[in-house]
Parts: sequence; C-alpha cells; structure tokens
Amino acid sequence: MQTRKLGFTDLNLTTIGFGTYALGGGDWQWGWGPQDDADSIAAIQTALELGINWIDTAPAYGQGHAEEIVGQAIKGRDGVIIATKCGIAWEAGSPKVWNHLKADHIRREVEQSLRRLKIDVIDLYQIHWPVPDEDIEEAWGVVAELVKAGKVRYGGVSNFSAAQMKRLQAIHPVASNQPPYSMVERLIEVENLAFCAANNIGVVVYGPMESGLLTGKFTAARVASLPDNDWRKNFNVQFRQPNLKANMALVDNLRLIAERHGKSVGELAIAWTLRRPEVTAAIVGGRSAAQIEGTVGAGDWVIAPEEITEIEALLVEREGALA
Repeated sequence: MQTRKLGFTDLNLTTIGFGTYALGGGDWQWGWGPQDDADSIAAIQTALELGINWIDTAPAYGQGHAEEIVGQAIKGRDGVIIATKCGIAWEAGSPKVWNHLKADHIRREVEQSLRRLKIDVIDLYQIHWPVPDEDIEEAWGVVAELVKAGKVRYGGVSNFSAAQMKRLQAIHPVASNQPPYSMVERLIEVENLAFCAANNIGVVVYGPMESGLLTGKFTAARVASLPDNDWRKNFNVQFRQPNLKANMALVDNLRLIAERHGKSVGELAIAWTLRRPEVTAAIVGGRSAAQIEGTVGAGDWVIAPEEITEIEALLVEREGALA
C-alpha cells in the first residue's frame, strides 16, 4: 500500500490506518455494542499483515479496553506506528465519560496509555476533543513537554477548528489534525484542509464510511435492529430519517460506480476521501478480519476525475432530497 508523509514529521503512513473505536465494546457511553476480543485481535493482525502500518486508538474507547487490545495485538511486532489520544476521563464502574484537559490529568493519561499499549514511546499523541475550549493551551503545553521528555514523538489534535490549531501553533507545532470526513460530512472542506496544507499539518480523517453507513451493507431494517448500546442508533443523525432514506439512495447509486471496478461501496467511500491532496490517510475501523479485508483495497485506488464528477452530482442530488 502506498504511504504519505504526515505533515512535517518523519512518519510515513499507509493511506489507510486501522481504527479501533468499535473494539472498545458496548459497555460505555459511546460504545458500538458487543465486541469479541479475539475478533478484535484478529482484525488488527490481519490489517498489519495486509500492509497497514499504523493503528489509531484512544483511552476513551471502552475506557481503556481498546488500548489494551492493541497492546496484545502488536506484542512482538516492530515498526507499527501507534497513534492515541488524551483529554477524556471517567470513573471506574460508570459508563459515562467527560472531557478533561487539565495538565495533571494529561500527565496521568499518557502513563496509563503507555502501560496499556505496552510501548515506551507514543508516535502520535492527540488531544481528542477541544473541550473545554479554554483549556486547550494548557493541555497542549503538556503535550509539548511529553515530546521533549521523549514519551511522545509528535503531538497532534482531533476535531479542532483552524482557529483552535492556530492558537496552539504559538506554543508547539501541530503535527496533525484528525477530523471527521465523508461524503455526507464535508465541513473540513470549508477552511480546515486549507489551514492544514498552509501550515504543513498532516490530516488523518476518521469516519470515511460514516460509521458503516457507506459500506453498502446497511438497510433501514438493519439500522432499526442495532443494539441499544450502539451509539449510532441514538446519536448519529445520518442513521435517522430523513437522512437515512437519502443516504440509502446514495449508496445504491454509488454501488453502480464501485461495481465497475470490482470494488465495494465502502472502498469507494474511503478512496473518495483520499482524493484530496491535503489528506494524508483515512482511518478505517474493522471489527473482524473479514471487514478489513473488504476495505483495504481502497488504499491504492485513485478514482478517475470523471467519476469524481459523477459522485459530486450524486451528492448534490442527495442534498436536494433533504432540502
């Protein structure tokens, strides 16, 4: 799989990174429902065997559980680039999590992540959310300290606006931003991508398949049958009407394009995000080995310009259906 340099860093990431959000399971506030740990480990190891060279995780995913699974899956393997995050807290025994960017908390978090991941250095350490906004400089100052201390190679952010990244640049260079980006979530095209390009900040997008909705495998009935502890059922507006009907129609049309190339709708959705030169890589989750095997083909797929135009027309049509 091809690689792209992450901003100003010396990290060369495969265009697809393995995302572990769903591997945290369903026993926390933003979970994805039940998840088998053996399947999770097999999915990670399959991703690495297929050429993916980096994993994105976070302590929030399952309240530390996803990081522990990553630590087990990469044991004995060299050269795997690890990105994790900070800035979310919880109390033992409670499924709830909240944002926390105070310095002492960030210092505790990094030690816990290193322990769970069973590594000595985190390649990319990202502030998970810029919440509360007034504390982002305090948290970023700690990330800068961790880089100087050698516990973190590069500091990045997730879900930050251009204005917020600009504030941090005065303290320490921002290596990357991790924003949501998909055919139905395009806000970063307004100014975020341009800011990152102008400041040599890498961009690793998450949600290119919109939490599974753009895989071509969902129906209205399947959405309705999602378990109650799957966050998509209760909080993702793209899984609700009238968005769901418009999204299902979009997927049907995208399938015709994907099938011309012997690809899946999910691969098309991922490759579409990679068409932007500002985007370094896309984070693609997988709850089983079969899922990652079905999406990894997007990493080297360059969609033809005329098909990009065709997709754009479909997206305009979708917007019209929602107007």
